[in-house]
Amino acid sequence: MTRTLLLAALALPLAAQAHTAWLLPSATVLPVKAWVTVDAGISTDAFIANHNPLKLDTLVITAPDGSTAQPENALTGKFRSTFDVNLAIPGTYRLTVLNSGLNASYELNGEKKRWRGKAENLAKEIPAEATQLEVGETLQRVETFVTDGPKNLDALKPTGKGLELVPVTHPTDLFNGETATFKLLIDGAPAVSQKVSVVRGGMRYRNQQHEIEATTDATGAFRITWPEPGQWLLSTSATDDKVSTKPATQRRLSYTASFEVLPQ
Repeated sequence: MTRTLLLAALALPLAAQAHTAWLLPSATVLPVKAWVTVDAGISTDAFIANHNPLKLDTLVITAPDGSTAQPENALTGKFRSTFDVNLAIPGTYRLTVLNSGLNASYELNGEKKRWRGKAENLAKEIPAEATQLEVGETLQRVETFVTDGPKNLDALKPTGKGLELVPVTHPTDLFNGETATFKLLIDGAPAVSQKVSVVRGGMRYRNQQHEIEATTDATGAFRITWPEPGQWLLSTSATDDKVSTKPATQRRLSYTASFEVLPQ
């Protein structure tokens, strides 16, 4: 793969990729001190477990007081992972899977090869005699939100790393026919003119994707008017050269989040 092709692959919008990662809670609004079960997968259609499970190694559950809660009964199967969360503290939880690493292409003895892994393994796993080495960095954030009793925003503070969503409208206060406002950040700064795609789950039962598209303004804000209730998957991606490690030269950022839109 040439440098041009590598950078083009990194620049593809998330919607154009073959598969998208997602977290799907059994409910997003629950009574105080309840439990929630979450499915996690990677698939071509939102919330259809038909390709690979989303691994839970980097799962972080941020409780309403900012502490970290632990998943229970975690299991990874052929097509999906699943886990339970004991919502012991009233308020809003943020569930995040954050994956980072490097992607590389190179030639060895005239044969083109690809590699994916952690930065610390690059030098060990790619032969020293490899040529035409091109390296890109990836940072993927997959999220969902669950509220136990009263809503709050303490768990939803941005970290300042990669693509992140900041709610203006609370992410578990979404209703059919209403407009929600969110902001996108890249490394803590407004993501300006960032394209966003939103699709409703249940693609198996309809012929059209019915994708909704939006673009952020100068403050990173965008708005979505929900045309019908259901589970919705938001996705966006970006590329830049703000790599955290060498020899990477390009960085690909992606963000997906699932939202439950309730009927009026």
